[in-house]
Amino acid sequence: MIGFTRGGGLQLGLFALLAAHAPAATAQTSWMEAAAYAEVAGRLGPVALADWIVASGDTQGRPFIIVDKPSARVLAFDSTGRSVGETAALIGVAISDDSPPGIGSMRLAEITPALRVTPAGRYEAHLGENLAGNRILWVDYEAALSLHPVATGNASERRLERLATSSVADNRITYGCINVPVRFYEDVIEPLFAPDNGIVFILPED
Repeated sequence: MIGFTRGGGLQLGLFALLAAHAPAATAQTSWMEAAAYAEVAGRLGPVALADWIVASGDTQGRPFIIVDKPSARVLAFDSTGRSVGETAALIGVAISDDSPPGIGSMRLAEITPALRVTPAGRYEAHLGENLAGNRILWVDYEAALSLHPVATGNASERRLERLATSSVADNRITYGCINVPVRFYEDVIEPLFAPDNGIVFILPED
């Protein structure tokens, strides 16, 4: 079973998480069929998973994002499940699916590379601001996890160049937050989440 962290910290398997949101049995879709589809979606990847999310009613008519960590990509969908954009993304350095305890209250200098995790899970997300007053999408406020335009303050990290390459390995550079191109954030993320909160699914490493 794949480890998967729900936004409130509850540990669930990906199969269990999706099956828990399976629609009631109908002439077209039984619980067993929905559960089987959830397993297939996990194997086929984010696009098939998006189809299942819409069919299950998991997001209750809200927009959602799938962060596919293995391919370091972000896929965005409107409230009907229509794809509205996809982009390469930068994610946490460490290969792990669990948020380190107390990470949200640590100073940056205390966050060693082993703690720089983009945790897997299902999160209720909303637009907001960080301490610097920059607009971001809060994914998990308590864990200080957000999705925001690519940070370029440290030129030696070459974050823009990393986004532009075809390699996935060099997309691991952040402290855990998800960085996307500025244009993608402004043209896709903000309009998508401005009317209402939405859901962010972060797929596990394995």
